[in-house]
Amino acid sequence: MRAPSLNVLGQTLAPCSTSPMTGFFRNGCCDTGPMDQGLHTVCAIMTAEFLAYSKYLGNDLSTPRPEYGFAGLKAGDHWCLCAARFLQAHEEGVAPQINLAATHQRSLDVVPLAVLQSYAAGRAD
Repeated sequence: MRAPSLNVLGQTLAPCSTSPMTGFFRNGCCDTGPMDQGLHTVCAIMTAEFLAYSKYLGNDLSTPRPEYGFAGLKAGDHWCLCAARFLQAHEEGVAPQINLAATHQRSLDVVPLAVLQSYAAGRAD
C-alpha cells in the first residue's frame, strides 16, 4: 500500500475540491505523479482577477467545456493549479489565496514555503 501524500506542512494531504472535481487525477486532491508534467499541486481559491489573468495567458479556466465535462470555474471555486503558474501569478501580483492543507508538498520544488504561506486562506494580516 502506498504511503499517503503529504502537504506543504508535512501533514496528510487534504482534499481540495470535489465540486468542481479537481486535481490532475480528477480525484479532488492536488496529488501528483510522473504523468503530471505541469505539477498541478497548489490548491487555489479562484478569484475573478486570477481567472482573467489565466485566460489572458491562454489557459481559459472560466469558459464551460461540456465536451470535457468541465463546467468552467468561477470566483470562490477551489482548483489545483500548476505550481509554476501560481509562482508566475505571484510575481505578477495576481495570485489567489490557497489552502495549505490541500497543497501538495511537491509544490515546494517550485514555490518557496514562505510565498505559499503568504497566500494562506484565513491568515491574519
